[in-house]
Amino acid sequence: MNLAWEEAFFQSRCSDKTGDVLRIWRNRNAVVIGVFQKASEEVNLEYAQQIKAGVVRRFTGGGAVYHDLGNINFALSVKPVGRKVNVDYLYVDLLKGVVKALEKLGFNPSVQNVNDIIIGDRKVVGVAASLRREQNCGFIHGAMLYNVNLDVLAGILKIPLKKLADKGVSSVKYRVTNISALKPELRVEDIVKALIESFTETLDKKGWYPDLPKQHEIEMAERLYSSKYSTPEWNMERKRPEW
Repeated sequence: MNLAWEEAFFQSRCSDKTGDVLRIWRNRNAVVIGVFQKASEEVNLEYAQQIKAGVVRRFTGGGAVYHDLGNINFALSVKPVGRKVNVDYLYVDLLKGVVKALEKLGFNPSVQNVNDIIIGDRKVVGVAASLRREQNCGFIHGAMLYNVNLDVLAGILKIPLKKLADKGVSSVKYRVTNISALKPELRVEDIVKALIESFTETLDKKGWYPDLPKQHEIEMAERLYSSKYSTPEWNMERKRPEW
């Protein structure tokens, strides 16, 4: 359902039924794979079943991500005025919102491989994006490692050995780290506040306000969930049912 909300807000923004939307959320025990990935190649499905972790496909590209309640997820749907939405806008301009948030929290982050944000030599955020050129709207979302169980993460994700070797490490859990391990005093609330402030500044907004989903967004999310994100055809085989 969380992935259905992501797409519903993006579609709503692209059709001008709502303004720019920032959503921050957490999810229990799941693996989210990229739209082009094959679940069996990216996820230890037997282990996922043992720990009752869901496997769901998002509508953006990128790699597989493990979620638990130690993960802080953010999603931004925008339609800028006077600015063309392209790949640079998504992965340079909008990504600055996440970088600024980490800077506000006292870190010195940097972007690596276009869509990874690292602190030191450890990855703390992974980002994926989508755009609709004909409607000039963009979407970026990501997962921030706050206090994720890295042992479960290492066991449930299948990371190609070559990818690990290129980084000089032997296990995925040594490529990433938790923000709580770097600064134990930081609370979830501190990170949420920093993300909101930084994206507001990045978009040059005068302010922000909390809101509830509109009725058409609720209906769209429910339809996307029932016909797409809850189906094995989409999640495991990448076959999109008609709806």
